[in-house]
Amino acid sequence: MASLTLSGFSMTVRTRPITRTNHKPCRISCVKWDPEGLYGPPQTGHLARREINRRLEKDAEFREALEMQAREEKQRRHALRQSRVIPDTSEKLIEYFLDTEAQEIEFEIARLRQRLNHEFFSQLQFELGQLRFAVSKTEEMEDRLIELEALQKALKEGTEAYDKMQGELVKAKKSLTKILTSKDVKATLLEMVEQNELNRSLLTLLDENIASANQGKQKEAAAFMEKLRAAVLKYMTV
Repeated sequence: MASLTLSGFSMTVRTRPITRTNHKPCRISCVKWDPEGLYGPPQTGHLARREINRRLEKDAEFREALEMQAREEKQRRHALRQSRVIPDTSEKLIEYFLDTEAQEIEFEIARLRQRLNHEFFSQLQFELGQLRFAVSKTEEMEDRLIELEALQKALKEGTEAYDKMQGELVKAKKSLTKILTSKDVKATLLEMVEQNELNRSLLTLLDENIASANQGKQKEAAAFMEKLRAAVLKYMTV
């Protein structure tokens, strides 16, 4: 308390110590507060999305590497096929097949089917007989015997499968011609179901025609073949 005197007047003034109030900064306690909807729903999972994007990029690179590897392998095999000289005797043809890579056997059987005849298999059997009934066998002879036996089995099974496939392909072409020239496709398909003429070979032939039409930009023909394929598949599973 303090006293103040002014020209004969006295006044008592009560004083208090001045206290300062500490102002704390404003804190936002609700980050989702957006009553006007200006910022849209809250976005979360940024790290997860970055990880997914990173994996997708790696997967894309992996797929691209696989596709490049497949293209290179296809080019290598094509070059190898072109470079090989087809022998003119059964004896040399046996050696030709022994030098053929396993994944190329099927292709070579198709290419040389006419050469895989009675004369060829007789020569192969003759060489097998010589090795089997040899008085004294070396390790090299034993190895060759195993190779020739495996080759004989592979070629016999391969030629049988090829001949069967060709027979089915001929039937499939006849079936497709029958369908395409029919005035009532549905009735024809039902008839073919009863005669067991709808099979996988026909579907394969349709797939080839669809691919050929698409490659030639014949959209209407491709669309028709796709509808026909769907109908064939439907009746096959009835």
